[in-house]
Amino acid sequence: QVQLVESGGGPVQAGGSVRLSCVVSGSNLNEYWKGWFRQAPGKEREAVATFYTGGSAFYVDAVKGRFTISQDNRNTVHLQMNNLKPEDTAIYYCAADRSILRWTRGDHAGVEYWGQGTPVTVSS
Repeated sequence: QVQLVESGGGPVQAGGSVRLSCVVSGSNLNEYWKGWFRQAPGKEREAVATFYTGGSAFYVDAVKGRFTISQDNRNTVHLQMNNLKPEDTAIYYCAADRSILRWTRGDHAGVEYWGQGTPVTVSS
């Protein structure tokens, strides 16, 4: 079992920044890829970011150069979001799964564990 608890969402103006955090707990955490998805109103959930092995990261094209995923210890994952745009408005979910393909193929339906989600609303 893996538990994920997000925090840090809220309203922000376009061009602003928000930092999301996700505390991960449970057993066998090393077996899981951890990262972020988001779901905008009326749209499908999409992968946002996760870590590759070796220190690099996967990002969906729409956020490259603006979002940064990081991990400050083994159990907390952050998503720093800069230069936010109205189209970034969504509920952001922390996720954990044994396969990185959930992110690289955008396979949200197969994700094993989800957090409760935290909303980010970007106004123009």
